[in-house]
Amino acid sequence: MSAARPPPPLSPPPSAPGPRARLALRLTRDKSDTLLLLAAALMVLAPHFEHLPPWISAVVCGTLLWRAAITWRGKRMPPLWVLLPVSVAAMAGVYRSFHTLLGRDAGVAMLALLLAFKLLEMRAKRDLFVVIFLSFFVLLTNFFYSQSMPTALWMGATLIVLLTAQQSFQYTGAVPPLARRLRTAATTALLAAPLAILMFFGFPRIQGPLWGLPGDAHSGHTGISDSMAPGTLSSLAQSDAVAFRVRFFGPMPAQSQLYWRSIVLGDYDGRTWTRVPRRRGLQRLDIGVATRGQPLRHEITMEPTNSRWLAALELSGPTLSLPGYRVRDSDELEFFTSEPVTQRLRYEASAWTDFRVQADEQPQRMARWTELPAGFNPRTLALAHALHPPATASNPASPPAAREAAGLALRLLQRFHDNGYVYTLQPPLLGRDAVDDFLFGSKAGFCEHYAGAFVVLMRAMGVPARVVTGYQGGELNPVDGYLTVRQSDAHAWAEFWAPGAGWRRIDPTAAVAPERIAHSLAQALPQPSAFGLGPLLNLQNDPNSWLGKLRFNYAALNNAWNQWVLDYNPERQRSFLEELSSAFANWRSALGAALVSGLLYLLYWRRQRRPLAPLDQLYQAFCRQQARRGYARRPDEGPASYAVRLRTMHASPDQLAAMDTFLTLYGALKYGAAGSEPRSASLTTLKNLLRICR
Repeated sequence: MSAARPPPPLSPPPSAPGPRARLALRLTRDKSDTLLLLAAALMVLAPHFEHLPPWISAVVCGTLLWRAAITWRGKRMPPLWVLLPVSVAAMAGVYRSFHTLLGRDAGVAMLALLLAFKLLEMRAKRDLFVVIFLSFFVLLTNFFYSQSMPTALWMGATLIVLLTAQQSFQYTGAVPPLARRLRTAATTALLAAPLAILMFFGFPRIQGPLWGLPGDAHSGHTGISDSMAPGTLSSLAQSDAVAFRVRFFGPMPAQSQLYWRSIVLGDYDGRTWTRVPRRRGLQRLDIGVATRGQPLRHEITMEPTNSRWLAALELSGPTLSLPGYRVRDSDELEFFTSEPVTQRLRYEASAWTDFRVQADEQPQRMARWTELPAGFNPRTLALAHALHPPATASNPASPPAAREAAGLALRLLQRFHDNGYVYTLQPPLLGRDAVDDFLFGSKAGFCEHYAGAFVVLMRAMGVPARVVTGYQGGELNPVDGYLTVRQSDAHAWAEFWAPGAGWRRIDPTAAVAPERIAHSLAQALPQPSAFGLGPLLNLQNDPNSWLGKLRFNYAALNNAWNQWVLDYNPERQRSFLEELSSAFANWRSALGAALVSGLLYLLYWRRQRRPLAPLDQLYQAFCRQQARRGYARRPDEGPASYAVRLRTMHASPDQLAAMDTFLTLYGALKYGAAGSEPRSASLTTLKNLLRICR
């Protein structure tokens, strides 16, 4: 009786597929390509959510989610009788939101909805291309709202994803991995970059962007105004927006000398300072200006402000020239344009830090700078009369002499310094007699409080005085050498006049917060706790920290983008093309000779270089393949000797056999009879053997 056989071993049960395998089984090629297209459409539409009405953004996102759910579950598209009422209702909503169906905002809103709804109606390949090309157009409309560097980078990334989605639908066989398709799309975009750069520099420019200004063109519209009341500049100081950038052609002056003059205020109604209006019939004065030393040449790139006032380093002049604008100046040494500045401007100026203005002016012509409203601030007037008795009836309009006026100014500064005054961004509210409440009550204020109170006291003592608003200081970027002046650098100071000395600048804020003038606003104010982010803020403000260096590098890169891309206007294009034409004219003969020599050498090289036969091309490919493995063919080594040496290689038996057969067949085709096979069939055999060797 035979022994019983042991039962066969049980095979292990098939393991369940992993999450990635289950996802691959569930996502067919059509599904993955459609989801990639939805991701590209979301990248196109996402920047528009910032300026579209909330209901449009919600409808767009809901439509994309609806389409993604249909693709994931493999359901059918919604019928036309469902899509048509939804589309009509959406267009009616656009009309209700914008009161028109034309224009930039309404047009972009309709395009965004059209793109989202079209994704629910892709039934043929033609619809697919409509969605892709509509996405390209909607992508372009993002530049109607922002032309910043981050926007351009996002648009570049979106373009690559769109090209990847477009080429994914073109494959008829095996589809490459997503990473390879992304690289192919990036390569396609890079191939078009030289033509785009050439068109950027050479295509005729127009003044201003298409369809009006982008949304970030008026980023500086919250700048200095032509009036000042308590709290005006303290609210502006909380803005981190860039007002202008400055590049000095020589050494930069000290921080305490960086006073950027903008608007002079001389009329006071008890609360608000305004400019002296020209309707009062004031005749234009002959301004006497005396300067000493060498001027500081610098270039200012001013952001759009939507106002007419220009910032200039004291004392700039005598004229400023801006392309496309008519620049005027006033008796108060202000510069302004005939039309509001609605685009980024760049202009050069020269300034003197040592100067005298109207030193020889007649005192009676300065009386307008001593006017005060009646019935306001009685305690302030009493203090002024105590410090300096009012003028006598025999000589009512004689201002103090230069030394006496300077002494009075110093006494006021000493009072601010010694009597517990505080420099703060959040001063308390003031009543009808604002200066009285500030000087004798709160004793807390920003620069406009100190400058306004100082001018009122000086006028009450018979000294001509006025308020000057502008900017003070700036932050030097060590990466590109530009000085960045922000809206937070907005400042107000004072000027007083004395016979023989003229107008003299004096900054009452320096008596209370000298760090504001010597360094910056951030160092003059106490730092908030910022919910535990204090160390991070300190790192950002420290120029030697890694975060500070990162901030400076980004600011330099952003400034370069503004200077060389956004500010490439028709004038700069004309200048660039003229310089390029002049350079070509100077080097025309040398360039022509170089081109002729290059063409002759190219013809000679092509005649000397004969194309290899297909057999030799395959042999060279085989030799390069083995050289990469460390078995390069020697110059004196033939196919047979090479085959003997390759037999010692560490490779699979199939590869070794393929190498030996390849070299044997090559030797027969090259040096002997090829056998009974046709030559074309032998070359095909060599190609197959080469593939096996690889």
